[in-house]
Amino acid sequence: MTTSPPVSSVLAAEGGTLSTVEQAINNAFTPISEAVSGFIFAEITVFGVTFPWIVGWLVLAATVFTAYFGVIQLRGFGMALRIVRGKHSKPDDPGEISHFQALSSAVSGTVGLGNIAGVGVAVTIGGAGATFWMILCGLLGMCTKFVECTLGVKYRDVHEDGSVSGGPMHYLRKGLAERFPNAAGRGVGRVLAVGAAIMILFFGIAGGNMFQANQTFAQLRSVTGGADGFLGGDGAALVFGIILAVVVGAVIIGGIKSIGRVTGKLVPSMAIVYVTACLIVILLNITTIPTAIGEIISGAFSADSVAGGAIGAMIVGFQRAAFSNEAGLGSASIAHSAVKTRRPVTEGYVALLEPFIDTVVICTMTALTIVVAQTQFWKDAQATVAAGGPRPDGVTVTSESFGTVLPWFPYVLTVAVVLFAVSTIITWSYYGEKAWVYLFGKSKGSETAYRVLFCAFTVVGSVLTLGSVLDFADAVLFALALFNIIGLYLLAPVVKRELKAFRASLAEERAQAEADLELK
Repeated sequence: MTTSPPVSSVLAAEGGTLSTVEQAINNAFTPISEAVSGFIFAEITVFGVTFPWIVGWLVLAATVFTAYFGVIQLRGFGMALRIVRGKHSKPDDPGEISHFQALSSAVSGTVGLGNIAGVGVAVTIGGAGATFWMILCGLLGMCTKFVECTLGVKYRDVHEDGSVSGGPMHYLRKGLAERFPNAAGRGVGRVLAVGAAIMILFFGIAGGNMFQANQTFAQLRSVTGGADGFLGGDGAALVFGIILAVVVGAVIIGGIKSIGRVTGKLVPSMAIVYVTACLIVILLNITTIPTAIGEIISGAFSADSVAGGAIGAMIVGFQRAAFSNEAGLGSASIAHSAVKTRRPVTEGYVALLEPFIDTVVICTMTALTIVVAQTQFWKDAQATVAAGGPRPDGVTVTSESFGTVLPWFPYVLTVAVVLFAVSTIITWSYYGEKAWVYLFGKSKGSETAYRVLFCAFTVVGSVLTLGSVLDFADAVLFALALFNIIGLYLLAPVVKRELKAFRASLAEERAQAEADLELK
């Protein structure tokens, strides 16, 4: 995902009416954005360590769930792979998409520019050692995904037309009312659910749509000559936005089944393109790999990090991983809820693969590419940050690493950026739609109105940056973690019961299979 702590944004529009409109919107939204962002990303100091409290909240939950469920992300990894391949599934199971399609749809919402740009910033500020802590945080986050996506399936709504609605707004309302069957339980669940729906809807339109469109156009314009190239100027941005909106609209009009088919092909393709590019850089620097791995491990525990030693590297790594894989936000459970299954915990198993793919694999590949390439740009950026200068453009850090192999390799990065951004837009359109339906009701007219609105904002995002709006969207999304994780703590015993029942059913199936074999 592309989410990161709020940063100041330059205007996308370069002059005239569009620039004036954008400036007016930013000016009006800035006080709201600063207030909310200031709270959500506020830093606290614990035992001399300073970090954003929301990162600590996410990492603490992941650690608690890992202990509570007996490190299921490692013990259940093989089961997760078997379920993705179709084992323990039946054709008549309720739902809309397969386990693989649900995983692809959810991964497409988390894997984005943050895996490229965010990691570039992380290893510049936190040094190579930040990679180690990213991996650890990703492994812990696998268990949080297991919990929230099991709940997403258990408390989903299956509509008369066979379509499914799920996510935090459903399991917070229904789950808390079931666990605490009194007026307080129902009231708290309802308030948390509405709040979650509003946050998801807002981020879906702003961060999951406008920001992706804007950054995609910016990258394309950059590799085609910048302001002097054929994509320079507001007119090109408008045309690009319309084309992108048409492409997105053609996919989302078919709902999750269409999204699942597209992401089922797009996610593996974009992962192959990007990981292959990383591997080429790494393999052509194969002699430096042992040194790079040594830097990653030693940097995680040394005092040499730009961010302030081993603790600084840890905080930067945890922060990047938490902002990348969305574990604890509950958003991915919306896609996972559409899966065809009668056993909620099966999708919990599948979901734990998501942070592994997003953070442990893709973020690590990005970091390793930068570390082995050892570009002068990266070294200079580290020196600049150490001297108190501005943070570098993360995309440029990664792009320069690709450029060490062949001058045209940044174009490969551009292809990856476009694929990541489009897949993120498509998936967040679905997340936003489910929040919209929860708030305004399910009907053909309501869903169509949302899809038209969403595509219109794709065009707006291509032309205008609206920095303050997007900063607010980032903060709103992570505010979701505050409410979602409270619900996860309260509903964790429900997930444990589901897990126990699933394991018991597997034992019965094995016993029956052995009995049938003896009869033969």
